[in-house]
Amino acid sequence: MSMDMTFLGTGSAYPSPHRGASALVLRTDGECWLFDCGEGTQTQLMKSQLRAGRITKIFISHLHGDHLFGLPGLLCTVSLNSNADPQQNLNCVELYGPRGLRKFLRVTLGLSGSQLLFPYAVHELEPTTDQCPEEGQLSQELTADSGPLHPQEQPGRTIPLDVISDSYLLLEDKKFIVKAFRLFHRIPSFGFCIQEHDRPGRLKTELLKELGLKPGPQYGRLKAGESIVLENGRLVLPSEVLEETIPGRKVCILGDCTSVLGKEPLRMCSGADVLVHEATLGNEHRERAMEHGHSTPAMAAAVARACCARRLVLYHFSQRYKPNSLQKDGEEDVSELKRQAEEELQDGRVEVILAEDFMTVPIPLRRQKS
Repeated sequence: MSMDMTFLGTGSAYPSPHRGASALVLRTDGECWLFDCGEGTQTQLMKSQLRAGRITKIFISHLHGDHLFGLPGLLCTVSLNSNADPQQNLNCVELYGPRGLRKFLRVTLGLSGSQLLFPYAVHELEPTTDQCPEEGQLSQELTADSGPLHPQEQPGRTIPLDVISDSYLLLEDKKFIVKAFRLFHRIPSFGFCIQEHDRPGRLKTELLKELGLKPGPQYGRLKAGESIVLENGRLVLPSEVLEETIPGRKVCILGDCTSVLGKEPLRMCSGADVLVHEATLGNEHRERAMEHGHSTPAMAAAVARACCARRLVLYHFSQRYKPNSLQKDGEEDVSELKRQAEEELQDGRVEVILAEDFMTVPIPLRRQKS
């Protein structure tokens, strides 16, 4: 199964001619999951090789505008480009985000009279009081989803923190398990861990031939983990004829933050194939970055090192850092952010990548355990 991520916006605060606001797409076998949706995301999608109509799930890290303001417009544009045939059953778009996201969509879609051709459901994460300063905590009154559902809205779940795992279980299917975890920012912010399930190892075809089995349905049953009984009555277990399990890939995407809360999320992200972390300002601006709830390259690298991540992708840059191709003499060098992260990592075991708009990062299959 192919997997890659495409960055649609890598800038902070607002979209500019040089960088779009925060948005990235994780693509697996044609299905697209969108993480954050800053203003202008739908335009960035149109400029990319991705199709907005393939988006089935949307994850919002926090409710700051540069991660959220593009959402109502994107949903409306996807609807306009959908098939209006009432006989067609369109899939429900699932949205996940902090408490308040449900109300935000009801108000914006309701006041604008926006009708969608597909259903949607919002699943809200209950934040905790230690995720932000007191002035950043959003009251129940402000975020309550009172009132009727939008005509195309289906009831969503309210997801509390599991205090044992220190995480939020968002979904689990045959391919993935997705959890969220808490970050510290100016308002409640979250990170997401996407874990692919392990895949069964290759069949030991020579052994199967020795047992008298020919390629066919029984091969498939063994590959799926079922035991079979041969004509001579011999029970064949999958563990006998399958090579070592191939571990699934892991992608971790963090919203705006100065730190990860707790140790369990770091264990959850351990060994991530890709860790996406903001680096809004350079190390020399650490105090200012933290004052605004953000991180520097060294801070991002420290998280990557604690997680033993394979690759660290930096994004969410201040608009002062233009892409290398547009940088002029005397302007702040975005490549310096990469150097600062690499300096913090020192041993070079973690590859550091600077994200740019429309960059696609492939996430190859892991190799079998030796």
